[in-house]
Amino acid sequence: MSLTAVQVKNAKPGPRPYKETDERGMYLLVQTSGSKLWRLNYRFGGKSKTLALGAYPDVSLAAAREKRDEARRLLTSGIDPSQAKRAEKAAVRTSTANSFEVVAREWLAKQNLADSTRTKVLWLFESLTFPWIGTRPIKDITAPELLAVLRRVEARGKLHTAQGIKQRCGQVFRYAVATGRAERDPSGDLRGALATPKTRHRASITDPTKIGPLLRAIDGYQGSIVTACALKLAPLLFVRPGELRHAEWSEFDLASAEWRIPAAKMKMRQTHIVPLSMQGIAVLKELNPLTGSSRYVFPSIRSHRDPMSENTVLAALRRMGYSGEEMSGHGFRSMASTRLHEMGWPHAAIERQLAHAERNKVSAAYNYAEHLPERRKMMQAWADYLDVLRDNRNVVEGNFGRVA
Repeated sequence: MSLTAVQVKNAKPGPRPYKETDERGMYLLVQTSGSKLWRLNYRFGGKSKTLALGAYPDVSLAAAREKRDEARRLLTSGIDPSQAKRAEKAAVRTSTANSFEVVAREWLAKQNLADSTRTKVLWLFESLTFPWIGTRPIKDITAPELLAVLRRVEARGKLHTAQGIKQRCGQVFRYAVATGRAERDPSGDLRGALATPKTRHRASITDPTKIGPLLRAIDGYQGSIVTACALKLAPLLFVRPGELRHAEWSEFDLASAEWRIPAAKMKMRQTHIVPLSMQGIAVLKELNPLTGSSRYVFPSIRSHRDPMSENTVLAALRRMGYSGEEMSGHGFRSMASTRLHEMGWPHAAIERQLAHAERNKVSAAYNYAEHLPERRKMMQAWADYLDVLRDNRNVVEGNFGRVA
């Protein structure tokens, strides 16, 4: 006699486990604890075996019979249903272990990125990518599926962000191919599928007649002393804004007149030396009594354990009356690069001081001390040149150029 749904529901535990038999080898095993488990007895290869079909009430009588019938079909095809079940579980584990999120996190952990870059990439993944394709087996993700993720970002007008996600996802897919977990990179099929963002030009003042007024405005800044000193050092050192605000006192050697930025903080992940001019040292000595006991040269106003906010210098420029089209935090780098080239300093020395990547792979071996004697002369000449512009004196740029 086959079981009924009422019999299954009303089966009570006894002093010992017992079976309520259904049809074709299936039965309900009632445990002393009260749990009810579906089982199927069958023979394969001359041996008696038992297959678990699930627990009641999660698996109803009808659902258990469907599982039994599927197992019987496998037996008819010469397949052991227990082995098939184990293979299915293994496939699920493999898919989970090789999901896009797992592979992406593994890839990111192996990348030699600056902390700020790593944080940005992680945000792109966690906020804009993982929620939609994170659990998907990476080998199964198609170009249209990836495009749907990018379209959500593009629809919000974030064209640069969409392109950035596509680039990073492509790197993850290529890593998956290299490690045998995917066969191809679907991001390559999306060339031309996204709107092309307009090239962003960071605003910068490079006209000498306008640099002087900017420097005088910085000298007259009425805000925080810490912010004022950051503004004064920005044109003298022309490092990236993130490198400036994360500067630590332990990195400076005023006696040797240099700031040595650790590789972990640099975009190119290489140690970088910034020679200090007399003017730069003077600003640091002015600031030291105020923040010298802190880790950071420019600590946050909320906590000296954290660096200055990334928007502090930018907000100060706006407060001084400079719009986003006129000047940016990165603009001091363009200012120095443009004027130093005009002053006749060697391109190689300028590029090394800007810590730009070497595009020629043959000569890409980075030597952070390369051109250092010349860079020291250049940084002092640059500071002297800025003094002349600040004082609104007549300037002959050649007088501050390279001395043979």
